[in-house]
Amino acid sequence: MEYLMSAYGRLPVTMQKGQGPVLWDDQGREYLDALSGIAVCGLGHANSALADALSEQARSLVHISNLYNEPNQAALGEKLCKIAGMDKAFFCNSGAEANEACLKIARLHGHKKGIETPTIIVADTAFHGRTLATIAATGNQKIKAGFGPTMPGFVVVPYNDIDAVKAVAESRHDIVAILMEPVQGEGGIIVPDDNYLTQLRAICDQQDWLLMLDEIQSGMGRTGKWFAHQHTTIQPDVMSVAKALGNGIPIGACVARGDAANLIQPGSHGTTFGGNPFASRAGLTVINEIESNNLLPRISELSERMHARFNSRLHNRAGVKEVRGKGLMIGIELEKDCTELVQQALEKGYLINVTAGNVVRLLPPYILSDEQADSIVDAVSDLILEHVN
Repeated sequence: MEYLMSAYGRLPVTMQKGQGPVLWDDQGREYLDALSGIAVCGLGHANSALADALSEQARSLVHISNLYNEPNQAALGEKLCKIAGMDKAFFCNSGAEANEACLKIARLHGHKKGIETPTIIVADTAFHGRTLATIAATGNQKIKAGFGPTMPGFVVVPYNDIDAVKAVAESRHDIVAILMEPVQGEGGIIVPDDNYLTQLRAICDQQDWLLMLDEIQSGMGRTGKWFAHQHTTIQPDVMSVAKALGNGIPIGACVARGDAANLIQPGSHGTTFGGNPFASRAGLTVINEIESNNLLPRISELSERMHARFNSRLHNRAGVKEVRGKGLMIGIELEKDCTELVQQALEKGYLINVTAGNVVRLLPPYILSDEQADSIVDAVSDLILEHVN
């Protein structure tokens, strides 16, 4: 680690191998993964179908650049657009890059309308990435610290406050889009009111704004639907996807429909690695595995099981404010900071996370057994009850 920049506060463990939802460190100790590489490895570790597909692809073609047609990318674009109800896809390497593409589409949309300073509404507790544009779109001030001046072109409103959005619509004439997470991840697993997205869609339709949804953490099955917004009847104009799309292989996508799908043209945007044969093969395999193993209803089953068990253990307990989430995005908000629970869980053989300082965040793989799901709930509940007492 001597030659690595100090960007991460790493835990004192070195993972050696994985299988399904289980990891082993270099000392042979076993861990149950309740984090999935931060919502990435939905199929678990060392998935055999993915390993076989990538091994085959690596022996054929890994990269050619986007100067040429790429069949895997075309096939993945079709698959992704069909499950998302979208028209076209742009592939990149990460969630932040997918959001950058969304932001560029919004600005193109605004300039096409003759707006000189196109501005986008974002939420105060949002997280959209760590590039200079996406930290400007991120509400968390800690993410922005030291990187000012931040990029202009954003108006911040409270999340899940439709009146705040309406107030901006009445007072500003340079708004071109809204960028929101259907379920906030880094912000603390915050689920908005049932009609929030529907109301955002209605405002965007009234104002000729683009509704752009960041489904980087909530997408690709994480909530029991392909995308979290599909728990409603609305459809975004633009959407960002990444994380679980490649099950650990870096890939992101910006998908769009209607006029928004045609704004990017040759020369206006691009990427060297995005959508190369290797990454696209990963994305195709992930979608096929979720479909062939009927994992979406299984995710909902696991969610119901884990939420019920958490509520039986933690409901109305002193120091516990709320158990919330959607699908396998689970957040347990405590009354006081609890970052030390991450280390304590590691010592007991579980990988968890704490976000927003006081929210235990669980993002387990989709392939948990009932027994493994119960084990995670009981271990985390024990740690929380010991912490709050």
